[in-house]
Amino acid sequence: MQHFDTLSEALQVLKTEGYTADLNLKKDSLECKALGLDIPVEDFWVDKVFRFEGDSNPDDSSVLFAISSDKYDLKGVLVDAYGTYANPLTEELIDKLRYDPNRNSG
Repeated sequence: MQHFDTLSEALQVLKTEGYTADLNLKKDSLECKALGLDIPVEDFWVDKVFRFEGDSNPDDSSVLFAISSDKYDLKGVLVDAYGTYANPLTEELIDKLRYDPNRNSG
């Protein structure tokens, strides 16, 4: 399992592994604005998850998801605040983002 000290280090390495798309959370899907895609839950997999804790402020914590979609021939990253979401999400999307390496394989 890979380990990174900083979010920027992890993003840099994931980019070299092909995770180049920037993804955003929507209520029930992921969005890639650059490619004009709305990716439903059933069309992506969470390949890896990395958590980063803020040194002095717990509010600075974040989580990085490495995500792939065979249907859209896409590998990308999703960065979000750890444990909280700005917008309400469907249970199905929240469940999909609960990384389980045994379940989340395409």
